[in-house]
Amino acid sequence: MSEDPERPTEIEQVRPRRIRPKHLAQLVALTAVVGLFGLLVWRVARGEAGGGFVAAIRAGERPVAPDFSLPVIWKYDETWPPEARRALADGTLALRELRGNPVVVNFWASWCIPCKEEAPELAAAARRYRGRVVFLGIDIQDFTADARKFMADVDAPYVSVRDGTSKTSSAYGLTGVPETFYLDRKGRAVFHSIGAVSNEDLEVGIGAALNDRS
Repeated sequence: MSEDPERPTEIEQVRPRRIRPKHLAQLVALTAVVGLFGLLVWRVARGEAGGGFVAAIRAGERPVAPDFSLPVIWKYDETWPPEARRALADGTLALRELRGNPVVVNFWASWCIPCKEEAPELAAAARRYRGRVVFLGIDIQDFTADARKFMADVDAPYVSVRDGTSKTSSAYGLTGVPETFYLDRKGRAVFHSIGAVSNEDLEVGIGAALNDRS
């Protein structure tokens, strides 16, 4: 019996279909959309986590501050307690290495005008609480050379690190610079200042950080 010319052979039946260029482009576009959506969800989740951290401080819950490990760009530790200075030996500072000390964490940038305005208050407070409180700057969205020049110009007597990825600023729920967080000896955030800090802000925040209530 002759084969039906309209019926595909067995070989033709199992032959895989080729993906047409049009379909391939659609698949690539769909993959990109899914990837961007996933990134958006991740960034929103990070933002919500940071916002929750700030809200917890405002509610007096004393949340543990998000940890970080960042490169040191300004290694002037003259006002730091001697035991805290050992954390700088490898050129990177992790927040957990400062446990046991009250910490003032100041987010800043060299292009930020309010950061320059508050610099004398921070420097004076760092010297006033020399050996008792760790002052730490976190430079964001900045060039390292500009950041170092800024710290030199304001004669900052404390260490600064650089958040080059914005991961840390997101975890802290930053809405801009400057912002300052005050941590007690257990690494819990007890006070938060938005904008350029005043001497009154510093005294209230540091006072709360020195209070070791459970």
